[in-house]
Amino acid sequence: MNQTTERREAVQVSVDVVLLTLAEQQLHAVLLRRAAAPFAGVWALPGGFIHTAEDADTKASAARVLQTKVGIEGAYLEQLATFSGPARDPRGWSVAVAYCALLPTQSLPPQRDDLCVVPVSALPQLPFDHRTILDAALARVRSKSLYSSLPVHLCGETFTLPQLQLVYENVLGEPLNKVSFRRKMDEMDWLEAVPGALQGGAHRPAQLYRVKPVFRQELALSPRGL
Repeated sequence: MNQTTERREAVQVSVDVVLLTLAEQQLHAVLLRRAAAPFAGVWALPGGFIHTAEDADTKASAARVLQTKVGIEGAYLEQLATFSGPARDPRGWSVAVAYCALLPTQSLPPQRDDLCVVPVSALPQLPFDHRTILDAALARVRSKSLYSSLPVHLCGETFTLPQLQLVYENVLGEPLNKVSFRRKMDEMDWLEAVPGALQGGAHRPAQLYRVKPVFRQELALSPRGL
């Protein structure tokens, strides 16, 4: 009986993270300068290979990449998509599990030479398929912001309703009706007033709100969009 031997090549498996923040009323991406080949010295998405002995799953890998390479913990993190093929990495056939992370600007690490925060409207040329991954993340964030509490992860711990509405508007790139916006926030029932916390002058100060504990790691969803 004839036997054939199948040639099996190792496939590289990594995670890439699109880390977004809101600055100057527009979305920015956090990029790292690559220290090693391929594309050494080029700005890229934070990423790295999966550590099978250390990472419980790919989400743990993404969280580790953010902690060790960017210096942050606690960012909102969700899986975006899987990108694969022989052409995306010059080292060979590879699979990247991409994640999207959101973080308020005040939680970013101190300025570093190997880290930059760039408006998504003015991105440099990115290596691998990182621009495709980043564009997919932007589409996901903008789409999901229409029916969920996702944009709140770009806010600080407390905020007023006008501040929250402005964050939504900056993510979506369009103004929202104040009455409709507040009705939608009430319907999703994911905010709680901070007792005794007001912001502003003596004349009609604004109530400060925060996310209810149950929604700090999960999103509140609405069956209808904004």
